[in-house]
Amino acid sequence: MIIMPYTTAQTYVTGQKYFSRLIIQAVSDAAVPITAADIRLTLEESHNITDPTKDDFTVQTQADLASRLSTITSALTWFLVAVASIALFVGGVGIRNIMLVSVTERTREIGLRKALGARDRDILAQFLLEAVLLTLIGGVVGILLGSGLAYVISYALSHFLALNWQYVFPLNGAILGISVSAAIGLIFGGYPASQASKKSPIEALRYE
Repeated sequence: MIIMPYTTAQTYVTGQKYFSRLIIQAVSDAAVPITAADIRLTLEESHNITDPTKDDFTVQTQADLASRLSTITSALTWFLVAVASIALFVGGVGIRNIMLVSVTERTREIGLRKALGARDRDILAQFLLEAVLLTLIGGVVGILLGSGLAYVISYALSHFLALNWQYVFPLNGAILGISVSAAIGLIFGGYPASQASKKSPIEALRYE
């Protein structure tokens, strides 16, 4: 910390002949809004400003800063939600295409199952289960990789940079991730499963 007369700082450091920033402490939290309003009125009078929209200064409180931070955090959250939604949609389309290929390659198997007594809903349930299992495996692998990477970064920051960075595994987030993975499998695996269940056993057995 360096302490110097404000006149010296203005002359040799900032080059300004006026105070660019004032930090004022109110007597209590309840008095903060009134204090901020009094400061604004006092500065307007000293600057000969009659129109508040033409103020050449700003008055900020901790509540204002917290509100701005909350706005920025919300914007980042929605941005991440948008990115995740796009990634999930692309992944879902990939699952759909894979399942469609699987249905085509297993046409004779579907015909054989139906010939042995399998109902349409049995075939539908089989391919839906396969789609859900596929997305669940992907979700679990993603959670393990993400949590492992977070642990490595936390360990490095704590031991090599001496930062107080704690590793936390959000169980609710993991459950949400697994649930979303299962939902993606159900949504995007529905059409291939439906196509598989509608196949005629005679035509399916003739398929080569």
